[in-house]
Formats: sequence, C-alpha cells, structure tokens
Amino acid sequence: MPTRGRSTLTQFLIESRRSAPHATGEFNALITNVSLACKAIARRVAQGTLEREPTVAVIDAADTSPLFVRATEWAGHLAGISAADAPAPQAIPVHYPLGKYLLRFESLDGVDNLDVNVTVGSIFSILRVSVPGEVAAPGDWLQAGTAQVCAGYAIYGPCTMLVLTFGQGTHAFTLDAALGEWVLSHPRLTVPTATRDFAINASNTRFWEPAVKRYVNECFAGRSGPRGADFSLRWVASLVAEAHRILLRGGVFLDPRDTRDASRPGRLRLLHEVQPIAFLIEQAGGMASTGHGRAMDVAPRTLDDRVGFVFGSRDEVERIERYHVEQVSPEAVDDYVSPLFGHRGLFVRTE
Repeated sequence: MPTRGRSTLTQFLIESRRSAPHATGEFNALITNVSLACKAIARRVAQGTLEREPTVAVIDAADTSPLFVRATEWAGHLAGISAADAPAPQAIPVHYPLGKYLLRFESLDGVDNLDVNVTVGSIFSILRVSVPGEVAAPGDWLQAGTAQVCAGYAIYGPCTMLVLTFGQGTHAFTLDAALGEWVLSHPRLTVPTATRDFAINASNTRFWEPAVKRYVNECFAGRSGPRGADFSLRWVASLVAEAHRILLRGGVFLDPRDTRDASRPGRLRLLHEVQPIAFLIEQAGGMASTGHGRAMDVAPRTLDDRVGFVFGSRDEVERIERYHVEQVSPEAVDDYVSPLFGHRGLFVRTE
C-alpha cells in the first residue's frame, strides 16, 4: 500500500461516516474541498515571491482567501462564507445551490512571518446554518464555540500538515507530496497535562493584568522561585505554529487581555481564531480559556469580537485562571520578581 498502511484523509472520512448512518456525505465533501484549498495555499506559500511581482515582498490574505472561496462555494454544501480579513460574510453566488453549513476561515495566519520564511498556517471552522438551503441569517454566524461541527488548521512548514477535529479527538494528517494525499500521521493527539514551556509576547509586559504578570514572573524565577522549576519561553507570532507545538509537545500559550484598549478585551478574533483552536485543544485533552473562563462558552456579539486567549496543558491554564480569581494588586506582583527583570538581569528594573 503506498501509504504504508496508514489511512488517507478520504479513508478516514469514509470510516467516520460509517458510524453516522444518517450522514449524506455532504460534510465529507466539504472537508475534502477545504483540504484542497489548503494544498493550493501550501503551494503558494512554498513558491513565495516567485508567485508575485518583483516589487511585492510577500503574499498575503488577498492572495490566499480566494483559494478557500473558490474551492468551497460551488458544491452546494455552504450557506455562507466568512473570511477573517473581510468586513462581512460572503454570500454564495446565486448560480450555486445553498447547503446546510457555514465556513469561517483565516487563510494566512502569521503572515508577518513570511518575509523571513517562518511557519504560517490557515485556520477554519464549520457550523450548521439554522435553515438549510437558505442564506445564513446574521445570528447564524454568532454561535458559541460549542456549536462547531468541525475545526482545523493547516500548517505550512518543513512539511505541510492538516489538523482536524469533528468532536471525536484531534487528528493530524501529513501531505505526501508525491501522492498528493493527506496521510494520517498523528491520530488522537493528546496535550500533556503539565509543561515547562510557555509562549507569550513579552514586549507587552507593561499592559498585562496582575494575574498574568504574576504567572510569567514565577516562570522566569525558575528553580529558585515559587514554582521550583525552570521554564522555557517560546514565541513564534503565529497562532497555528504555537497550537501545533502544544498539540505535539505540550506547553501553554498566552495572548491575554490587557489594558491598552478597554473597549477591546483581547487581540485575537473569537470566531475565526479562538473558537477553532479551542475546539482542537479541548479534543486533545487540553484546556482553552479567555483567562477568566472557558473560551468555547463565550457568546459572540459581533463578527469581529476579540478576546484574551490562554490554552494548552491543563495544569497551567487552570493555574492562570486561579490567579485571575485571586487577582493580586499590581504592587503585590512586584514580590514575584524574576532574575530576568531583576536588578542584575538582562533588563534593569527601576524603582
């Protein structure tokens, strides 16, 4: 067998459908079309500047979002499409039939990494429309994460991988370029409950809430601090890359609520980024939170809602939530000073 006994994505979908006797096959076809869009984006990313005019440095969402749309709009499975870079959902052209699903996607997460050839990815999520065969109502887009039928991402790195959940575990498929097939390489991924890795953008330190400052300072304090262990700081500036590392190795990711803009309690898009990644992480046994509660339970108010996001190894996410409940004063946080920010550290802390 050309895949050495491993299931392809097509086989995996067919076998999953057998456990749902009333399934029509529409969902499988939609996933196949989404996976085709990811293949096309993988090729575009791999070609890089060779795909563009010499005066344009890198590709962007404007180059890749149409690949998602063209791969999925025609087949009669969708009642609407929402791209993260678009101000409103996109209607299905009138000459195509309408289906029972909604597709939300971010075609190119981590786009700023492209000009230095660092990993990027695509994120997507599938929901059911309230009235199949009709144009999606505005409220159909504003469902909590628990309403997702499927979530996934593609990661474009040394190899191209597609990571999916249908609510029965999280599974990773690797693209076999010679066969053009997605091959199941990592079935039933599991996030370790404990970790010594954390990912956060330390340049935003001055804007963090006391609970986040406390957590990070304790990690930096290492073995001599209250945690009694050394931690490693990671930051890739790509949500897909961070999630992928955590799914395979464990860790915790923080993009927390901060004090910069009181009207916007976070930076990441709830519908197009947080909900799908939270679904994947939970189905792998991890935990996904806003820092103050379960991310999957948040009821969106607008298509562009932003929230703080903390996910990964359960022990660490629970600790961060607990610190938010305790919420010590900013002055008390100074008691949790790490060597990195101390008087003799790399950054001098002034009184």
